[in-house]
Amino acid sequence: MKVAIVGVSGAVGQEFLQVLEERNFPLDELVLFGSSRSAGKEYSFRGKKLTVKELCHNDDFRGIDIALTSAGASTSKEFAETITKFGTIMIDNSSAFRYDEDVPLVVPEVNASDALVRPRQIIANPNCSTIQMVVALKPIQDLSPITRVHVATYQAASGAGAQGIAELEQQIRQIAGGDEPTVAKFPYQLAMNIIPHIDVFLDNDYTKEEMKMSWETRKIMHTTAEVSATCVRIPVARAHSEAIWVETASPLSVETVREAFLKAEGLTLLDKPSEKKYPMPLFVSGKDDVYVGRLRKDISHPNGITFWCVGDQIRKGAALNAVQIAEYLIRQGLK
Repeated sequence: MKVAIVGVSGAVGQEFLQVLEERNFPLDELVLFGSSRSAGKEYSFRGKKLTVKELCHNDDFRGIDIALTSAGASTSKEFAETITKFGTIMIDNSSAFRYDEDVPLVVPEVNASDALVRPRQIIANPNCSTIQMVVALKPIQDLSPITRVHVATYQAASGAGAQGIAELEQQIRQIAGGDEPTVAKFPYQLAMNIIPHIDVFLDNDYTKEEMKMSWETRKIMHTTAEVSATCVRIPVARAHSEAIWVETASPLSVETVREAFLKAEGLTLLDKPSEKKYPMPLFVSGKDDVYVGRLRKDISHPNGITFWCVGDQIRKGAALNAVQIAEYLIRQGLK
């Protein structure tokens, strides 16, 4: 098994390295690719130093079984044919192919088998906020078809990549020192603030990030459920949080949903309000599972359930999800 990481120097690329090593991924050779700026850098993997190769339009992907790519949508679009032309399966973390009908959009706990039908040898990794939400929605959908979802997200700086984390940390230091904070990556100062704006605004006054959650949820879950989102950036380094309201075709009891959450793959229930125990980024950062809590009936709708959801968007929201797709393909007989 020969695997490549494209965009290894970025936040998700670095997480790919860590996740592959932690999970003892069954590979014989790992090849690292990056931009001309990253070429020549060395990274450790399983006790060995690996040198980054420059991503070029050549035959470097001959013999590579799986490429985990996270170098941005423009790079993915430019190099997709180069990466896949010898049969390499491209598991892409960018937004480049998520809405293409002939590219499966996969969260293994929800729709793993979609990854087996890939006409272009490309599998898309969904948006981070969508991934953690559908992992939590799947056990509810299995009890009764979901008809409507409202979600408000509270998204960490790391959702904007390594530069987002760096800017938040820089602003905290500047404010603590009495200096004017530097604003570059985000539209406004993020430290000691929240910004109700992620990605560009569209004609309907929703942002693209908000519409992604609607489009992607419907594609992944093969549903016609209506999904409405408000996406907010908060001054937390890592792990996204979401407040989710779900309406189902039939009423569900809290106890029934609780049992489904406890049995669900990739989900951890942390829900003891009397003991002040519920998921928070402080404790979920670095964890593989999506955590849910604050589970209760929606008092505004007889068929409604509402809960709180937290996930590490660099791990499950990006690198881990892609690696899990690769693991699923191997279990299905990919050699």
